[in-house]
Amino acid sequence: MSTLDRRTLLKGIGTVMALPALEAMLPSTALASSAPAQSTAVRMAFLFVPNGINMAKWTPGSVGALGELPETLRPLAPLKSKFNVITGLAQMNAFANGDGPGDHARSAATWLTGVQARKTAGSDIRAGISADQVAALSKIGRSTKFPSLEIGCERGAMAGDCDSGYSCAYSSSIAWRTESTPVAKEVTPRALFERLFGSGNPGEDAQSLEMRRQGRASVLDFIMEEAAALQGRLGGKDRQKLDEYFTSVREIEQRLTAQEKRTADSALAGVTIPAPGIPMDRGAHIRLMGDMMILAFQADLTRVATFMFANEGSNRPYREIGVTDGHHDISHHGKDGSKLQHKQQIDAYHVEQLAYILKRMSEIQEPTGSLLDNSMIVFGGGISDGDRHNHDDLPILFAGGAGGRMKGGRHMVYEPHTPMTNMFISMLDYMGVQVDKLGDSTGKLQGLF
Repeated sequence: MSTLDRRTLLKGIGTVMALPALEAMLPSTALASSAPAQSTAVRMAFLFVPNGINMAKWTPGSVGALGELPETLRPLAPLKSKFNVITGLAQMNAFANGDGPGDHARSAATWLTGVQARKTAGSDIRAGISADQVAALSKIGRSTKFPSLEIGCERGAMAGDCDSGYSCAYSSSIAWRTESTPVAKEVTPRALFERLFGSGNPGEDAQSLEMRRQGRASVLDFIMEEAAALQGRLGGKDRQKLDEYFTSVREIEQRLTAQEKRTADSALAGVTIPAPGIPMDRGAHIRLMGDMMILAFQADLTRVATFMFANEGSNRPYREIGVTDGHHDISHHGKDGSKLQHKQQIDAYHVEQLAYILKRMSEIQEPTGSLLDNSMIVFGGGISDGDRHNHDDLPILFAGGAGGRMKGGRHMVYEPHTPMTNMFISMLDYMGVQVDKLGDSTGKLQGLF
């Protein structure tokens, strides 16, 4: 059987669909048992949560092998061998360093850059190039349709004062293409789906979208003929893998349609909704966006992503889990037991969504391991304790096998104030991107791989 081109696309009216990694795409030598894990692309993603963490319920009680997980991390128990909890990393340039209040804005702007953000609410914003964009601007980004994917669950302004004299651009962005250019994120599930599978032809895309919204067609209907022809060229395992991929695409499409109907019905009933097409339930929103990030990785549409579960300083209540006060207000707990409990509930809720994403990635098999085995997923935030606004001892979880080089199931503790950017230097190095310096980095993070 001839090797299938990795860039094979299925095309139809208003639709272009890339394919997942199949055995038919690998040279026969790569299918041998001695094939290196690096024969499959490695992906990286940075998942951000705001307002700090209830650290007493997050940090494992001992160093080394993970035993019983602390309360907030328990949703991840079935995946314990697939991640490490990392303690001791810091973003020292997120501290005031003479600039006064504004820790929320600085924490987001510095999280992936390691650079002190310029204090301004005007157009002269300045931070640094973020780790994800270093990868996106390299050969890694040039090898895929999208150099990087920036997604989130809350819209963010690019102007105005959002935190003590800091531009809103800082609080709503973790990806920075240049030191003065934050990358806007997509927050609407339907818009993300159309971006991934649209043809780029406005007339055809509109025709396809209208038919699908009316329930007269699925995106899969437009590529059915080419898909059938492809199936005849594949072996049994690849046909099964392709069927699973198509099923995932269709399931997401059905969820989008159902979600849009619920949102529209709520609006007609006079219920306040976040925005047209955006789920009212934050967990449903995160899972939808997460599933599409996974599809983008699976089809090699991109190998680099950032995902903000919420903007830094977000004061959204989480009524879906019984927390009616704003998240930011709760994070200023003053050691109040009730506020700390509610903060832990929100933290655990975010971890539940992370567990969903990681489980889905672990279930998707590629020619050399699972999608999770071939990924590096960083989850955490730029503030440790929301009441203290400290940016050292950050809550960081590192998941995935990094293509066979990451050993999971550990609590790794580094010297206090170790630059978090050292971890990014190590990740970029493994991706094949050589960087001598990123922000305040001092070298690679030893022992990570």
